[in-house]
Amino acid sequence: MMTKTRYIVLTLAILISLHYILSFSHEGYGRATSLDSLRKSWGGFGSSPGPDGERGPKVYHEPPYKTPVPEKYYLTPDVNGTMPRHANATIVMLARNGDLNGVVRSLTQLEAKFNTRFGYPYVFLNEEPFSDDFKHNVLALTNNKVEFGLIPKEHWYQPAWIDEEKARASRKKMEEEHVIYGGSVPYRNMCRFNSGFFFRHELLDKYRYYWRVEPDVRFFCTLSYDPFLFMQDEGKKYGFTISLPEYDATIPTLWTAVREFVAANPQHVLPLDEGGMGFLSEDGGETYNGCHFWSNFEIGDLDLWRGEAYRAFFEHLDSKGGFYYERWGDAPVHSIGAALFARKDQIHFFDDIGYRHEPFQHCPQEPAHSREQCDCKIDDNFDREGWSCLNRYDRMFT
Repeated sequence: MMTKTRYIVLTLAILISLHYILSFSHEGYGRATSLDSLRKSWGGFGSSPGPDGERGPKVYHEPPYKTPVPEKYYLTPDVNGTMPRHANATIVMLARNGDLNGVVRSLTQLEAKFNTRFGYPYVFLNEEPFSDDFKHNVLALTNNKVEFGLIPKEHWYQPAWIDEEKARASRKKMEEEHVIYGGSVPYRNMCRFNSGFFFRHELLDKYRYYWRVEPDVRFFCTLSYDPFLFMQDEGKKYGFTISLPEYDATIPTLWTAVREFVAANPQHVLPLDEGGMGFLSEDGGETYNGCHFWSNFEIGDLDLWRGEAYRAFFEHLDSKGGFYYERWGDAPVHSIGAALFARKDQIHFFDDIGYRHEPFQHCPQEPAHSREQCDCKIDDNFDREGWSCLNRYDRMFT
Protein backbone atom coordinates (compact mmCIF):
# COMPACT_ATOMS: atom_id res chain seq x y z
CA MET A 1 0.00 0.00 0.00
CA MET A 2 1.31 3.45 -0.98
CA THR A 3 2.05 5.85 1.77
CA LYS A 4 0.34 9.22 1.97
CA THR A 5 3.53 10.95 0.76
CA ARG A 6 3.71 8.72 -2.33
CA TYR A 7 0.09 9.59 -3.19
CA ILE A 8 0.92 13.30 -2.96
CA VAL A 9 4.05 12.97 -5.11
CA LEU A 10 2.20 10.92 -7.75
CA THR A 11 -0.68 13.42 -7.83
CA LEU A 12 1.70 16.35 -8.26
CA ALA A 13 3.56 14.56 -11.04
CA ILE A 14 0.29 13.93 -12.90
CA LEU A 15 -0.85 17.55 -12.50
CA ILE A 16 2.48 18.95 -13.71
CA SER A 17 2.43 16.62 -16.73
CA LEU A 18 -1.11 17.66 -17.61
CA HIS A 19 -0.14 21.35 -17.29
CA TYR A 20 2.69 21.01 -19.79
CA ILE A 21 0.60 18.96 -22.23
CA LEU A 22 -2.20 21.55 -22.15
CA SER A 23 0.26 24.46 -22.43
CA PHE A 24 1.65 23.11 -25.68
CA SER A 25 -1.59 21.79 -27.17
CA HIS A 26 -4.04 24.56 -26.19
CA GLU A 27 -2.94 28.14 -26.92
CA GLY A 28 -5.63 29.72 -24.75
CA TYR A 29 -4.63 27.65 -21.73
CA GLY A 30 -0.98 28.53 -22.31
CA ARG A 31 -1.75 32.24 -22.41
CA ALA A 32 -3.93 32.10 -19.31
CA THR A 33 -1.27 30.34 -17.24
CA SER A 34 1.78 32.20 -18.54
CA LEU A 35 4.07 33.99 -16.10
CA ASP A 36 3.00 37.34 -17.56
CA SER A 37 -0.64 36.52 -16.92
CA LEU A 38 0.03 35.29 -13.39
CA ARG A 39 2.23 38.32 -12.65
CA LYS A 40 -0.58 40.60 -13.83
CA SER A 41 -3.14 38.90 -11.60
CA TRP A 42 -0.79 39.12 -8.62
CA GLY A 43 -0.11 42.83 -9.09
CA GLY A 44 3.46 42.49 -10.36
CA PHE A 45 4.95 44.66 -13.14
CA GLY A 46 2.94 47.76 -13.94
CA SER A 47 0.52 47.35 -11.09
CA SER A 48 0.31 51.02 -10.15
CA PRO A 49 -3.11 52.60 -10.77
CA GLY A 50 -3.58 54.07 -14.22
CA PRO A 51 -5.14 57.47 -15.03
CA ASP A 52 -8.60 55.92 -15.21
CA GLY A 53 -8.22 54.08 -11.91
CA GLU A 54 -7.40 50.68 -13.41
CA ARG A 55 -4.41 48.66 -12.24
CA GLY A 56 -1.59 49.30 -14.69
CA PRO A 57 -1.10 48.15 -18.29
CA LYS A 58 -2.55 44.81 -19.30
CA VAL A 59 -0.33 42.10 -20.73
CA TYR A 60 -1.26 41.06 -24.26
CA HIS A 61 -0.04 38.23 -26.44
CA GLU A 62 -1.99 39.39 -29.49
CA PRO A 63 -3.73 42.65 -30.52
CA PRO A 64 -6.90 43.26 -28.45
CA TYR A 65 -9.16 43.37 -31.52
CA LYS A 66 -8.45 39.67 -32.07
CA THR A 67 -10.71 39.01 -29.07
CA PRO A 68 -14.36 39.08 -30.23
CA VAL A 69 -16.57 41.91 -29.00
CA PRO A 70 -18.53 40.59 -25.99
CA GLU A 71 -22.15 39.63 -26.63
CA LYS A 72 -23.41 42.21 -24.13
CA TYR A 73 -22.83 44.97 -26.71
CA TYR A 74 -25.12 43.28 -29.26
CA LEU A 75 -28.29 44.93 -28.02
CA THR A 76 -31.89 44.21 -28.95
CA PRO A 77 -34.56 46.97 -29.00
CA ASP A 78 -37.46 46.65 -26.59
CA VAL A 79 -41.12 46.52 -27.62
CA ASN A 80 -41.06 50.29 -28.22
CA GLY A 81 -38.06 49.98 -30.54
CA THR A 82 -35.59 51.64 -28.12
CA MET A 83 -32.29 50.25 -26.93
CA PRO A 84 -31.99 49.30 -23.25
CA ARG A 85 -29.02 51.62 -22.74
CA HIS A 86 -26.87 54.19 -24.53
CA ALA A 87 -23.50 55.79 -24.06
CA ASN A 88 -23.28 59.57 -23.77
CA ALA A 89 -22.25 59.96 -27.40
CA THR A 90 -22.91 61.72 -30.70
CA ILE A 91 -22.05 61.45 -34.38
CA VAL A 92 -20.14 64.52 -35.63
CA MET A 93 -20.02 65.75 -39.22
CA LEU A 94 -17.98 68.75 -40.38
CA ALA A 95 -19.58 69.90 -43.63
CA ARG A 96 -20.37 72.87 -45.84
CA ASN A 97 -23.65 73.61 -47.58
CA GLY A 98 -22.03 72.53 -50.84
CA ASP A 99 -21.31 69.08 -49.37
CA LEU A 100 -25.01 68.21 -49.19
CA ASN A 101 -24.97 65.41 -51.76
CA GLY A 102 -22.03 63.74 -50.03
CA VAL A 103 -23.67 64.21 -46.63
CA VAL A 104 -26.84 62.55 -47.90
CA ARG A 105 -24.84 59.54 -49.16
CA SER A 106 -22.94 59.14 -45.88
CA LEU A 107 -25.93 59.69 -43.62
CA THR A 108 -28.22 57.37 -45.59
CA GLN A 109 -25.75 54.52 -45.24
CA LEU A 110 -24.96 55.16 -41.59
CA GLU A 111 -28.65 55.22 -40.73
CA ALA A 112 -29.32 51.99 -42.63
CA LYS A 113 -26.27 50.13 -41.33
CA PHE A 114 -26.31 51.33 -37.72
CA ASN A 115 -28.10 54.36 -36.38
CA THR A 116 -31.75 53.70 -37.23
CA ARG A 117 -31.57 50.95 -34.60
CA PHE A 118 -29.23 52.56 -32.08
CA GLY A 119 -30.61 56.10 -32.15
CA TYR A 120 -27.60 58.34 -31.48
CA PRO A 121 -27.87 62.11 -32.08
CA TYR A 122 -25.99 64.07 -34.76
CA VAL A 123 -24.01 67.29 -34.56
CA PHE A 124 -23.24 69.13 -37.81
CA LEU A 125 -20.59 71.87 -37.78
CA ASN A 126 -19.83 74.51 -40.42
CA GLU A 127 -17.75 77.71 -40.53
CA GLU A 128 -20.76 79.37 -42.20
CA PRO A 129 -24.46 79.10 -41.24
CA PHE A 130 -26.18 76.04 -42.64
CA SER A 131 -28.80 76.82 -45.26
CA ASP A 132 -32.46 75.91 -44.79
CA ASP A 133 -32.14 73.57 -47.76
CA PHE A 134 -29.25 71.72 -46.11
CA LYS A 135 -31.13 71.37 -42.83
CA HIS A 136 -34.35 70.25 -44.53
CA ASN A 137 -32.61 67.50 -46.51
CA VAL A 138 -30.66 66.21 -43.50
CA LEU A 139 -33.68 66.16 -41.20
CA ALA A 140 -35.61 64.17 -43.78
CA LEU A 141 -33.09 61.31 -43.51
CA THR A 142 -33.32 60.54 -39.80
CA ASN A 143 -35.68 60.46 -36.85
CA ASN A 144 -32.77 60.96 -34.48
CA LYS A 145 -31.90 64.28 -32.86
CA VAL A 146 -29.90 66.65 -35.09
CA GLU A 147 -28.18 69.89 -34.08
CA PHE A 148 -26.51 72.38 -36.43
CA GLY A 149 -23.64 74.49 -35.12
CA LEU A 150 -21.59 77.45 -36.31
CA ILE A 151 -17.83 77.29 -35.75
CA PRO A 152 -16.43 80.41 -34.01
CA LYS A 153 -14.22 82.42 -36.34
CA GLU A 154 -11.27 82.27 -33.95
CA HIS A 155 -11.39 78.46 -34.12
CA TRP A 156 -11.38 78.30 -37.91
CA TYR A 157 -9.50 81.05 -39.70
CA GLN A 158 -5.74 81.48 -39.95
CA PRO A 159 -4.53 83.35 -36.84
CA ALA A 160 -3.35 86.94 -37.27
CA TRP A 161 0.07 86.13 -35.81
CA ILE A 162 0.92 83.79 -38.72
CA ASP A 163 3.48 85.35 -41.09
CA GLU A 164 1.39 85.28 -44.26
CA GLU A 165 4.36 85.93 -46.54
CA LYS A 166 6.14 82.89 -45.12
CA ALA A 167 2.96 80.80 -45.29
CA ARG A 168 2.30 81.86 -48.90
CA ALA A 169 5.81 80.87 -49.93
CA SER A 170 5.31 77.46 -48.36
CA ARG A 171 2.00 76.94 -50.17
CA LYS A 172 3.57 77.94 -53.49
CA LYS A 173 6.43 75.48 -53.00
CA MET A 174 4.04 72.65 -52.15
CA GLU A 175 1.90 73.41 -55.20
CA GLU A 176 5.00 73.25 -57.39
CA GLU A 177 5.86 69.89 -55.84
CA HIS A 178 2.28 68.63 -56.38
CA VAL A 179 1.65 68.00 -52.67
CA ILE A 180 -2.03 67.17 -52.15
CA TYR A 181 -3.89 70.24 -50.76
CA GLY A 182 -0.48 71.92 -50.67
CA GLY A 183 -1.85 75.28 -51.80
CA SER A 184 -5.08 75.27 -49.81
CA VAL A 185 -5.66 77.60 -46.86
CA PRO A 186 -9.17 76.20 -46.11
CA TYR A 187 -7.70 72.70 -45.85
CA ARG A 188 -5.15 73.98 -43.34
CA ASN A 189 -7.96 75.71 -41.39
CA MET A 190 -9.81 72.40 -41.27
CA CYS A 191 -6.74 70.48 -40.06
CA ARG A 192 -6.07 72.98 -37.30
CA PHE A 193 -9.73 73.03 -36.27
CA ASN A 194 -9.95 69.24 -36.06
CA SER A 195 -6.64 69.08 -34.21
CA GLY A 196 -7.38 71.58 -31.49
CA PHE A 197 -10.88 73.01 -31.52
CA PHE A 198 -13.70 70.70 -32.62
CA PHE A 199 -13.99 69.19 -29.13
CA ARG A 200 -14.40 72.69 -27.64
CA HIS A 201 -17.59 73.45 -29.56
CA GLU A 202 -20.49 74.15 -27.24
CA LEU A 203 -22.73 71.56 -28.93
CA LEU A 204 -20.28 68.84 -27.89
CA ASP A 205 -20.00 69.96 -24.27
CA LYS A 206 -22.71 67.56 -23.13
CA TYR A 207 -21.18 64.48 -24.77
CA ARG A 208 -18.35 62.14 -23.76
CA TYR A 209 -17.88 60.07 -26.95
CA TYR A 210 -18.02 60.93 -30.64
CA TRP A 211 -17.94 59.24 -34.04
CA ARG A 212 -16.46 61.42 -36.77
CA VAL A 213 -18.15 60.91 -40.15
CA GLU A 214 -17.19 62.63 -43.40
CA PRO A 215 -19.35 63.51 -46.41
CA ASP A 216 -19.28 60.99 -49.25
CA VAL A 217 -17.96 57.94 -47.40
CA ARG A 218 -19.25 54.36 -47.53
CA PHE A 219 -20.18 51.96 -44.75
CA PHE A 220 -20.21 48.38 -45.99
CA CYS A 221 -21.45 46.37 -43.03
CA THR A 222 -24.47 46.11 -40.75
CA LEU A 223 -22.96 47.05 -37.40
CA SER A 224 -24.81 44.83 -34.93
CA TYR A 225 -23.25 46.07 -31.71
CA ASP A 226 -22.84 49.46 -30.05
CA PRO A 227 -19.25 50.74 -30.50
CA PHE A 228 -19.88 53.63 -28.11
CA LEU A 229 -20.82 51.31 -25.25
CA PHE A 230 -17.82 49.16 -26.14
CA MET A 231 -15.54 52.22 -25.89
CA GLN A 232 -17.16 53.31 -22.62
CA ASP A 233 -17.27 49.99 -20.79
CA GLU A 234 -13.88 48.73 -22.00
CA GLY A 235 -12.08 52.01 -21.21
CA LYS A 236 -11.06 52.73 -24.81
CA LYS A 237 -9.94 56.23 -25.79
CA TYR A 238 -9.49 56.17 -29.57
CA GLY A 239 -10.73 53.93 -32.39
CA PHE A 240 -9.69 53.68 -36.06
CA THR A 241 -10.19 51.56 -39.19
CA ILE A 242 -7.29 52.54 -41.52
CA SER A 243 -3.69 53.46 -40.73
CA LEU A 244 -1.02 54.63 -43.17
CA PRO A 245 2.10 56.81 -43.43
CA GLU A 246 1.83 60.59 -43.76
CA TYR A 247 3.36 62.52 -46.68
CA ASP A 248 6.81 63.54 -45.46
CA ALA A 249 6.63 66.83 -47.36
CA THR A 250 3.72 68.01 -45.19
CA ILE A 251 5.36 67.50 -41.76
CA PRO A 252 9.14 68.16 -42.01
CA THR A 253 9.42 69.70 -38.52
CA LEU A 254 6.45 68.10 -36.75
CA TRP A 255 8.47 65.45 -34.91
CA THR A 256 11.00 68.04 -33.75
CA ALA A 257 8.12 69.94 -32.13
CA VAL A 258 6.78 66.72 -30.59
CA ARG A 259 10.16 65.87 -29.07
CA GLU A 260 10.43 69.39 -27.65
CA PHE A 261 7.08 68.94 -25.93
CA VAL A 262 7.95 65.51 -24.54
CA ALA A 263 11.28 66.77 -23.16
CA ALA A 264 9.61 69.76 -21.48
CA ASN A 265 6.53 67.87 -20.20
CA PRO A 266 7.52 64.35 -19.10
CA GLN A 267 4.73 64.37 -16.51
CA HIS A 268 2.13 64.22 -19.28
CA VAL A 269 3.62 61.37 -21.31
CA LEU A 270 3.13 57.65 -20.69
CA PRO A 271 6.17 55.36 -20.44
CA LEU A 272 7.30 53.84 -23.74
CA ASP A 273 6.02 50.35 -22.93
CA GLU A 274 2.58 51.61 -21.87
CA GLY A 275 1.72 54.14 -24.58
CA GLY A 276 1.58 53.80 -28.34
CA MET A 277 5.09 54.98 -29.21
CA GLY A 278 5.80 51.61 -30.80
CA PHE A 279 3.28 52.49 -33.50
CA LEU A 280 4.96 55.83 -34.27
CA SER A 281 8.64 55.06 -34.04
CA GLU A 282 11.08 52.24 -34.74
CA ASP A 283 13.72 53.62 -32.35
CA GLY A 284 11.93 54.55 -29.14
CA GLY A 285 10.90 58.03 -30.25
CA GLU A 286 14.13 59.31 -31.77
CA THR A 287 12.51 59.46 -35.21
CA TYR A 288 8.95 59.33 -36.58
CA ASN A 289 7.99 56.68 -39.12
CA GLY A 290 5.03 58.75 -40.34
CA CYS A 291 2.38 56.21 -39.30
CA HIS A 292 -0.98 57.65 -38.32
CA PHE A 293 -4.60 56.65 -37.89
CA TRP A 294 -6.63 58.00 -40.80
CA SER A 295 -8.76 60.45 -38.88
CA ASN A 296 -11.60 60.85 -41.36
CA PHE A 297 -12.92 57.90 -39.36
CA GLU A 298 -12.56 58.10 -35.60
CA ILE A 299 -14.60 56.90 -32.67
CA GLY A 300 -13.15 58.51 -29.59
CA ASP A 301 -13.38 59.78 -26.06
CA LEU A 302 -13.69 63.57 -26.08
CA ASP A 303 -12.04 63.69 -22.66
CA LEU A 304 -8.79 62.53 -24.26
CA TRP A 305 -8.65 65.82 -26.21
CA ARG A 306 -10.16 67.90 -23.40
CA GLY A 307 -7.52 66.78 -20.93
CA GLU A 308 -4.67 68.97 -19.72
CA ALA A 309 -2.03 66.88 -21.48
CA TYR A 310 -3.47 67.03 -24.98
CA ARG A 311 -4.47 70.67 -24.77
CA ALA A 312 -0.95 71.61 -23.69
CA PHE A 313 0.37 69.47 -26.55
CA PHE A 314 -1.84 71.21 -29.11
CA GLU A 315 -0.96 74.68 -27.83
CA HIS A 316 2.73 73.82 -28.19
CA LEU A 317 2.28 72.58 -31.75
CA ASP A 318 0.06 75.51 -32.70
CA SER A 319 2.68 77.99 -31.46
CA LYS A 320 5.11 76.60 -34.05
CA GLY A 321 2.85 77.64 -36.93
CA GLY A 322 3.27 74.29 -38.67
CA PHE A 323 -0.38 74.05 -39.64
CA TYR A 324 0.27 76.98 -42.04
CA TYR A 325 4.03 77.12 -42.63
CA GLU A 326 3.91 73.42 -43.50
CA ARG A 327 0.68 71.41 -43.80
CA TRP A 328 0.34 69.50 -40.57
CA GLY A 329 -2.72 67.27 -40.71
CA ASP A 330 -5.08 66.44 -37.88
CA ALA A 331 -4.46 62.73 -38.55
CA PRO A 332 -0.81 62.68 -37.43
CA VAL A 333 -1.54 65.20 -34.65
CA HIS A 334 -4.39 63.09 -33.23
CA SER A 335 -2.41 59.89 -33.69
CA ILE A 336 0.65 61.22 -31.89
CA GLY A 337 -1.55 62.66 -29.13
CA ALA A 338 -3.35 59.33 -28.65
CA ALA A 339 -0.04 57.46 -28.58
CA LEU A 340 1.45 59.82 -25.99
CA PHE A 341 -1.53 60.14 -23.65
CA ALA A 342 -3.54 56.89 -23.97
CA ARG A 343 -2.38 53.39 -23.14
CA LYS A 344 -1.81 51.25 -26.20
CA ASP A 345 -4.68 48.93 -25.19
CA GLN A 346 -6.98 51.98 -25.13
CA ILE A 347 -6.38 52.53 -28.87
CA HIS A 348 -8.70 50.16 -30.72
CA PHE A 349 -8.74 48.87 -34.29
CA PHE A 350 -12.37 48.46 -35.39
CA ASP A 351 -11.64 45.49 -37.59
CA ASP A 352 -15.36 44.71 -37.97
CA ILE A 353 -16.48 48.10 -39.36
CA GLY A 354 -16.39 48.23 -43.16
CA TYR A 355 -15.48 51.71 -44.38
CA ARG A 356 -14.33 53.57 -47.49
CA HIS A 357 -13.02 57.10 -47.90
CA GLU A 358 -11.53 57.52 -51.34
CA PRO A 359 -9.17 56.08 -52.34
CA PHE A 360 -8.79 53.56 -49.48
CA GLN A 361 -11.12 51.14 -47.77
CA HIS A 362 -11.20 48.67 -44.94
CA CYS A 363 -13.18 45.49 -45.58
CA PRO A 364 -13.62 43.20 -42.56
CA GLN A 365 -12.30 39.67 -42.85
CA GLU A 366 -14.03 36.48 -41.76
CA PRO A 367 -15.85 35.77 -39.55
CA ALA A 368 -16.89 39.45 -39.23
CA HIS A 369 -17.50 39.78 -42.99
CA SER A 370 -20.33 37.23 -42.89
CA ARG A 371 -21.63 38.09 -39.43
CA GLU A 372 -22.00 41.80 -40.22
CA GLN A 373 -23.35 41.16 -43.76
CA CYS A 374 -20.62 43.22 -45.43
CA ASP A 375 -21.11 44.13 -49.08
CA CYS A 376 -17.44 44.83 -49.84
CA LYS A 377 -15.09 42.48 -51.67
CA ILE A 378 -13.08 40.78 -48.95
CA ASP A 379 -9.79 41.04 -50.86
CA ASP A 380 -10.24 44.79 -51.45
CA ASN A 381 -8.78 45.70 -48.10
CA PHE A 382 -6.13 48.36 -47.45
CA ASP A 383 -4.56 46.28 -44.66
CA ARG A 384 -3.30 43.90 -47.35
CA GLU A 385 -1.29 46.69 -48.96
CA GLY A 386 2.42 46.87 -48.24
CA TRP A 387 2.28 50.40 -46.85
CA SER A 388 -0.49 49.91 -44.31
CA CYS A 389 0.69 50.63 -40.76
CA LEU A 390 -1.53 47.99 -39.15
CA ASN A 391 1.44 45.67 -38.71
CA ARG A 392 3.10 48.27 -36.48
CA TYR A 393 -0.05 48.53 -34.37
CA ASP A 394 -0.18 44.73 -34.09
CA ARG A 395 3.47 44.53 -33.16
CA MET A 396 2.92 46.58 -30.00
CA PHE A 397 1.01 43.64 -28.47
CA THR A 398 3.16 40.70 -29.52
